Amino acid sequence: MIKKYINIGADKFEIFLTEDQIQKRIKRLARQINEDYKGRVPIFIGILNGSFIFMSDLIRYITVDCEVDFLKLSSYGDAKISSGHVTLLKDLNATIGNRDIIVVEDIVDSGLSIDFIKRLICLHKPKTFKIVSLLYKKEALKINVKIDYIGFSIPNDFVIGYGLDHAQKVRNLRAIYKLVSKTEN
Repeated sequence: MIKKYINIGADKFEIFLTEDQIQKRIKRLARQINEDYKGRVPIFIGILNGSFIFMSDLIRYITVDCEVDFLKLSSYGDAKISSGHVTLLKDLNATIGNRDIIVVEDIVDSGLSIDFIKRLICLHKPKTFKIVSLLYKKEALKINVKIDYIGFSIPNDFVIGYGLDHAQKVRNLRAIYKLVSKTEN
């Protein structure tokens, strides 16, 4: 059973996107990607740790042949907002030159991480470069980046669950919750 509210330490969160809403949107994103990549073999590059649940569900709806790889970055630490500094923690294993690349992100907010990723991948001269993000916070952008496939455009709220963490925890929640208040001690 999905709880309407959850408390984590002093923070109170309310349900923002249900599991059903998320799955329906992922199916629609996959249908569009399948249509766009018919007859091609894209490489989906998941950005760890946050995108692993979204990418897992998305890939199950992909019907075109594809490959999978991962990058791991750090820009948050345990904070609720990006530090503004992006560090590469795990590089790709796949050869991506002259390939169709689809980067899979859980959330694009400041745009700093996705700009870093695009610059890094484009050094390898891919054939195409596209981005799919489950969540997009246009209000939080510091760098204008083009997101090709957007699950949900959301306000600049702190969100958790479905891969999104709170100090590396609660990624396993089936729904997405948004911070609504600090609870009283």
